[in-house]
Amino acid sequence: MEQAIRAIWGGMDTVTSINGVPIRLPAERWFHIVENHDEIAGYYDAVLDVVAHPDLIIPGYRGSLVAIRGYGRRRYLCVVYREVTSNDGFVITAYFSSRIDRKKALWKRS
Repeated sequence: MEQAIRAIWGGMDTVTSINGVPIRLPAERWFHIVENHDEIAGYYDAVLDVVAHPDLIIPGYRGSLVAIRGYGRRRYLCVVYREVTSNDGFVITAYFSSRIDRKKALWKRS
């Protein structure tokens, strides 16, 4: 992962979203993610990278955003995160999906 987008912030890895907001991945969140989605366990760096360099962003629930990147044929890594302020945000969860709704796109890689 590019060192330019990775920083240590209180023992947490942080990346910058496409909106310029630092998004942190606390250890507690990471443990929660892999506990509920064990297929994500080997994708720590990828989860952070999807937030920093998504293919697509769609709205999530209650103001969250979902950063998405394609991983092979009909497989997408989805990372749900929240931008709390212009200076703070955090990852909520991550999972693989075989379907996404491109019609809901708030942002697409050009």
